[in-house]
Order: sequence, then structure tokens, then C-alpha cells
Amino acid sequence: MWIQVTPRLGISEADLEESFVAASGPGGQNVNKVATAVQLRFNLLKCESLPGAVKARLRVLAGRRLSNDGVIVITANRFRTQVQNREDARARLFEMISAAAVAPVLRKPTRPTRASKMRRLEAKSQRAETKRRRRGADDA
Repeated sequence: MWIQVTPRLGISEADLEESFVAASGPGGQNVNKVATAVQLRFNLLKCESLPGAVKARLRVLAGRRLSNDGVIVITANRFRTQVQNREDARARLFEMISAAAVAPVLRKPTRPTRASKMRRLEAKSQRAETKRRRRGADDA
């Protein structure tokens, strides 16, 4: 099955692996009995649907969530139910992929205009004049 992440990008359901573990935190009496926390694993190296540039940016964005063997591990245990934690983990992964899909805009170097140079120099000379007036006759 195919999961659409952005209008141009999608990943295969087979690339995701979910495991359920006992969660710490909210859950009341169920917290020790039911495995509600979700560990979502996404194998970045084996995913063929993402372009190389997106993978490179995703590797940087994943940070410490990326294991040495190229698997992004997201743990979700904010909610009391397995279903909500599963949706939360997937949403966080898809958000990360969407952020990586946006290519950074490179800055075009520009030169200051003549008027802006003049304004800067005028401000400098005004400031210098102010400081010069503050000095006493002894300091000169």
C-alpha cells in the first residue's frame, strides 16, 4: 500500500515497521498491562521512493533518531491508546519527511545600492560628530 506524504512524495507501507511496547506516563491501571507506546521504524537506506537529496536532508533532520544502520526510530507514548500513539508517530515521521522535501533556497548575493551606502556613511559621520562634541577641550 502507498502512503502519500506530500503531493509529490509518498512511501510504501512496507518501509514502515511498528512495534508496541509498554509505555511510561499516563494510562492509569492499564499502563502496566497494555503495550500502548509505539516504536515506528523507517528504513531510510532501503526506501527507494525518496530522492537522494530528500534522503540527505532527512538524515540531517532525524538527528539522534537515526541509528547507525540507517533506520529512523520514532517513539510515541503521549497518549493512553495504541491507536492515538500510532497516528502520532506516523504524523511526526510524515512531518519530518515533508520538511526534508523542501529544498533550501540559496541566497543570491546582492550589492548595496549607492543610496544605502550614502545613508550609512551619513549616519556614521553624524555619530562621529556627536561623539566629537562630547569631548572636552582637554581631551583633544
